[in-house]
Amino acid sequence: MAYLFTSESVSEGHPDKIADQISDTLLDNFLAFDEKSKVACETLVTTGQVVLAGEVRSDTYLDVQNIARDVINEIGYTKGAYKFSGDSCGVISLIHEQSQDIYQGVDRGEEQGAGDQGMMFGYATNETENYMPLALDISHKILIELAKIRREDKEMTYLRPDSKSQVTIEYSDENVPQKIVAIVVSTQHDEFDEDDEKMLQQIRKDIMEILIPRVQKQLPEYVQRLFNDDITFHINPTGKFVIGGPHGDAGLTGRKIIVDTYGGKGAHGGGAFSGKDPSKVDRSAAYASRHIAKNLVAAGVADEVLIQVSYAIGVVEPTSISVETYGSAKVDLKDGEIAKKIAEIFDMRPAAIEERLKLRNPIYRETAAYGHMGKESKTITKVFESPYNGKITREVELFTWEKLDYIDKVKKAFKL
Repeated sequence: MAYLFTSESVSEGHPDKIADQISDTLLDNFLAFDEKSKVACETLVTTGQVVLAGEVRSDTYLDVQNIARDVINEIGYTKGAYKFSGDSCGVISLIHEQSQDIYQGVDRGEEQGAGDQGMMFGYATNETENYMPLALDISHKILIELAKIRREDKEMTYLRPDSKSQVTIEYSDENVPQKIVAIVVSTQHDEFDEDDEKMLQQIRKDIMEILIPRVQKQLPEYVQRLFNDDITFHINPTGKFVIGGPHGDAGLTGRKIIVDTYGGKGAHGGGAFSGKDPSKVDRSAAYASRHIAKNLVAAGVADEVLIQVSYAIGVVEPTSISVETYGSAKVDLKDGEIAKKIAEIFDMRPAAIEERLKLRNPIYRETAAYGHMGKESKTITKVFESPYNGKITREVELFTWEKLDYIDKVKKAFKL
């Protein structure tokens, strides 16, 4: 029997994502000036206020208040009418030094232990070109395009930074997407100078005639065919959406972990990513697990793969590696046998993950909105400035865990 599946995304101006971006930008700055930095930074945003907390061990010193303000301004919170702006908000730093008890377990070179206990997951599916779940991929693209329209400031000039999207897709019994059933878009907007209902009609018209066609053009043909005249659109379904961002709802680092990963497909271990340096396996092992899953699917081992890895704090080797192929395996091996081969191909010690995926580089701000997975790996130049450390230019490779660089090794190991 056909079934429905739904995923959501939130914009870079959503309060929780503001918090994530501030935390990851602080992390990037610490790593840029001291790659050995140990960072676990949390952010709270609310009306007119930002609170920074957490623990850091580093040889560098940063103006964390100004870094936070710059992020807020770059996102688009630059007006007093938003009740939250980079230039006027208060920024309180409660960051303190990392516990020696934790540090002693994560500073041993190649014998570096895991920064915490827990389980992490990586997932991949061949239903999209980037090996991501389709509903989440479309949800992200809707909001990325909406942010572009806002920044262009030529059409839909009333847009404010906070927005959300949601996509529901109907699947066949064979798990093949059949059609898009429903799309939800809620976008913050300026105060109306005219009749509320008339303005809401304009927003709905613009979403349908400007945003959705721009999104569709970016999608491959097989996804475009899923759009149909029977889609139910819910556009600003509650009506007026002027009060948003941190003024409408407090934001915290790490509250959008399903948006960050696979939109509810596969699984999530529970640990958030943003603000954590790669000694925290919550982050690094989740990236490594995605890297494994994606290369397995791309190599033809299975159509859909979920990887689980687990660790004990301070212990070098993972306590377990397991695989779920959902009956889609193309090799004559059971999932447990596939897991054993994975352990032979991929070194999952924390220090090895950091080295393989180049995770000691300042690459994290770009992960903190529209998902940590599914983006294209690329090399960019980033510039960091500090009143205490001067100016530094770094060339870094983003999203290394999205590279299909182990396909040949996987094929050889599985005799494909």
